Amino acid sequence: MTLRQASNDAEQANGLRGWQLGVLAAGTFTLGVDGFVLSGLLPAISHDLSVSMSTAGQLTTIFAVTYAVGSPIIATITGHWDRRVLLGGGFALFLLGMAAQALAPSYAVMAAGRTGAALGAAAFQSNAYVMAGMLASPARRGRALAAVTAGTSLSTVLGVPFGVLLGQWVGWRSVLWIIAGLAAITAACVPTLPRAFVPPTRMRTRLGVLTRPSVLMVLLATVVIVAPPILLISYLPAVLGMARADGTNAHLVIILLAFGVGSLIGNRLVGRLVDSRGAVPVLTVGVAGLAGLFAVLVAAREWYGAALAVLLAIGMFQGLSITPQQHRLFIVAPDVATVALGLNGSAIYLGAALGAAFGGVALDVGGAGAVPATAAVLAAAGLALIVTTAPERRLRAAAAPVAPVAPVAPVEGATPTAAGAASP
Repeated sequence: MTLRQASNDAEQANGLRGWQLGVLAAGTFTLGVDGFVLSGLLPAISHDLSVSMSTAGQLTTIFAVTYAVGSPIIATITGHWDRRVLLGGGFALFLLGMAAQALAPSYAVMAAGRTGAALGAAAFQSNAYVMAGMLASPARRGRALAAVTAGTSLSTVLGVPFGVLLGQWVGWRSVLWIIAGLAAITAACVPTLPRAFVPPTRMRTRLGVLTRPSVLMVLLATVVIVAPPILLISYLPAVLGMARADGTNAHLVIILLAFGVGSLIGNRLVGRLVDSRGAVPVLTVGVAGLAGLFAVLVAAREWYGAALAVLLAIGMFQGLSITPQQHRLFIVAPDVATVALGLNGSAIYLGAALGAAFGGVALDVGGAGAVPATAAVLAAAGLALIVTTAPERRLRAAAAPVAPVAPVAPVEGATPTAAGAASP
């Protein structure tokens, strides 16, 4: 699949400049803050809208499911549009959704605003990765994707503390207005990006990408990789015994900051590691580390210092797990990479929805210790899936040149062997 740009060939060869990648990263940061901040605001939201905490928590599910379903539909309808229109329009819709939530007089209006914000996020986020990946040279693609992912990693540092602290100071509605303001600033910067187009793809063709076993295996791995960290973070206060009715706990905020710092470290390393070592080895290390650390947390969760160190390490290994998946799609499906990246965005949010759901079941059935244990099992399953499938290996084997077989002089009266016979 090729990418058409109105800019000159030299600019296309050089890819996006650093500050242009920064615009895309600012967008993923804003979306990440919105995703992480909600958990810190749920008590106040449930009180103000007169619903239970579990009902308020379904706002996360509404967002995730809307994103997962809406992303391929938006991509199909807008396939011939300039990517800048999708980026700017997506953030405009996200902004309107945030405004509706900030003004919501009822849970129904809040849910509708969450749906609109999810559709806007779907339009922006997948196209941010498309632009970064398609405009970068293969040698620098890992670093370009990691630069955009850095916005999400930074949001893990600031997202929950932002919600917990500012929510106490100015109220949850003001926090949502601040996020809307960040969206407006990012949308205003989108026109500075280069024009970019990708060939339009029909829904039938788009869904047909899912019939490719190599793409399907990578997307399935994304779901299984994303679910365990979300499973843990969604219920971390209960896991660590730090849940408080007023939402303020200094130790919890510090641990969440440690998780975010670890994510930043992992994201800082992952781009160069993928470019130099390959996506699958980096991904394998990341997921294996997560599986082991989740298991350690089952015992370490009761000690503050140990939990702090483990969450820092979990953040770092989690930072190694997303960029390789995006890079893999360029390898296994280079002709439909933009379509596959959009589907990968849906897979990320599907994994988030499943992680939150599994975590709730684990907490209800097995208690706080069952949450990290379940995360460890899921991460181990993801590791097994990656190691046993890895479609890149088969592609490399199929592309490897076959050494010519030296002709063998026939022996009188002999029948040609399979090795010496010509292929039919």
